[in-house]
This record gives sequence, C-alpha cells and structure tokens, in this order.
Amino acid sequence: MNGTGTRARSGLLNLLPLAALVCFLWWAPANLDGYKLRVINLIAINAILGLSLNLIYGMAGMFSLGHAGFMAIGAYVSALLILTPEQKVTMWILEPIAPWLLNLHTPFIVSLVLAGLAAAFVGWLIALPVLRLGGDYLGIATLGFAEIIRILIVNLTPLTNGSLGLKGIPAHTDLWMSYGCFLVILVFVARLMGGNFGNVLRAVRDDEVAARTMGIDTFRVRTLAFTLGCFGAGIGGALMGNLITTIDPKMFMITQTYNLLMIVVVGGLGSITGSVIGSVLVTTMLEWLRFVENPITLGSLHIPGIPGMRMVLFSVLLIAIIIFRREGIMGTREFSWNWFFPPKNAPRALPDEGGRGR
Repeated sequence: MNGTGTRARSGLLNLLPLAALVCFLWWAPANLDGYKLRVINLIAINAILGLSLNLIYGMAGMFSLGHAGFMAIGAYVSALLILTPEQKVTMWILEPIAPWLLNLHTPFIVSLVLAGLAAAFVGWLIALPVLRLGGDYLGIATLGFAEIIRILIVNLTPLTNGSLGLKGIPAHTDLWMSYGCFLVILVFVARLMGGNFGNVLRAVRDDEVAARTMGIDTFRVRTLAFTLGCFGAGIGGALMGNLITTIDPKMFMITQTYNLLMIVVVGGLGSITGSVIGSVLVTTMLEWLRFVENPITLGSLHIPGIPGMRMVLFSVLLIAIIIFRREGIMGTREFSWNWFFPPKNAPRALPDEGGRGR
C-alpha cells in the first residue's frame, strides 16, 4: 500500500476511537457518579497539561519547573472573566475589587482563549531573559518565576482577592468541554511536531550548536515552543478552575508541577502518545491510592490512616519506573496503526557475512 493509501487507512481507523470516545462521553453523565466524572475530567485536563509541559521539556529540551505558575494565570483570568458582578462584590471583603474588573464579563469560551493567551504572554515575557540559560539554571529560574507569580496573586488583592481565593466559579467544565479542548490541543501538537517545525525543534533539542551552525534561530524556536507550552498550561488551569469551582494560591505550588512531571516522565519524554498514557495512569493512580490514607482493618489488624502516604507510594512507583525503564513507557515513540498493519513492502534486514540478520 502506497503512502497515500496508508494515510487514508490511518485516517479512517482514527475515526473508530473517536467514535468510541463520543459514545462514552454521551453515556457517562447518566451512568457514572460525580466522583468518577471528575476523575475522567481530570484525565483530559492533565493530558492537556502533560502535552504542554512535554512540548517544553521533552520535545524542546528545556527543563522547566514553572508550569504551575502559568496554570494559575489561566485559572484566575478565566474565573475573573466569568464571575458575575454580584459574586465579585460579595467575594472581595479584604479590599474592594478594581473598578475596571467589576463589570468585566465574557462567555466561558472567550475566557478560556484569553486565559491561554494571558499565560502565553507572560510566558513570552519570562522566556526573553530566562531561555538564554540552560540545564539546571533554567529549571531554577522558571521555578523562581512560578513562585513570583503565586506571591503576586496573594498580594494583588484588588485583582485576585488575595489568599482568600475565588469561590463559586461557574462549573462550565464538563466532559464535552474538557475532552473537546484535549482533542484540539492533541491534534495541534501532533501536526506541529509532524511538520517542519517539529524537525527543527528536535534538531535544537539534540544539538543546539549544530542547529545554530545550520542557520536556525535557536532562541526564536525555543521561545516559540515555550510560549505555546504556556498557552496549554493556561488552558489547563482554566479548565481545572471551572471544574473544581474554587481556586486559591495554594493550589499552584511546586507540587502541582511535580505531578505534571510525573505524567511526562512516566509516559516518555518527547512522546505525544506517552503524555496521554501518562495522564491516564498518574491521574487514576493518585486517586486510587487514596485508600491508603484511610484506616484499614484486616481481621484483627488495624492500620491507622497516614496522611500523605499515597504520595509516598506513588513516589516509590515513579522511582521504580525511572530505575527500570528510564525512557518511560513510550520513550520517544508514537502510536501508529502500522503496528497492527505493517506495510507489505517494508524492507527486510540484509544478512551479514555470517548469515545472520543485521
């Protein structure tokens, strides 16, 4: 089968899981309880966040620890745009809300896009001085900026309501919204990395000096990748805020970035498929392991609940993955229908002089 036929077959086969997903999203709200629906929503949101962080870390090779800060920007921008004036007046009790913000109100979709753009703009501003660093220095710098963003949110009370956070956010995030956004970002990242920009980004990641020698503006490429990753973080933060319906600065501490790093590392650095698989595994495991924090009775044996134990167990699992499969589940590979339908005219390995395949 030629390349055109293979692409057509892959396109048709891609419709099967898409149709299954649509059927599931239609079936789930009427048959699953609120807790399960929230976990399923979190899988899609974490997949968006994992893809955006993987674009920065795995595909561009920039070690960033500032994703939680850009999530916070997206969450607050979206919430401030969809809260009604009545809610804002009631909520701001420490200081009056900024007058220009009181009557600012937009539909949720508009707030979602503006949340992503706001996070991308701040990411671009941070990228200009920070991306000239590299390695561990870049990670420390982005971590510092994320903490600066969180401290600003705490202290800019007329804009953010300070440490009290925002409550009563309309719950616009449902399965259709979260998975719709996830599919849009998934297709965008896949097309981006499958095109010329993806090849350029990999070249910069693998050998920046060689890429610069070939005439590639490596700083511009890295800045664009960082900005796009921040846009995804803003979208994910906005969706999460509208799912939980309450946000405060403590939600966006460094532990939030660690959870996203788990998704990227478990799935595989540089793998789009790995980010999706990692989001499913990490989200479900973090929820399933909650039982170890509750008292457990096994016959005459009573084990008291230990707060935080699920993170201990999950960290042990993560360490095991790093030790025994450092590249993650997918490594840098991507899912392909050719795994199930290999091309008939695929070249075979030629035997060497000893009669063995190369």
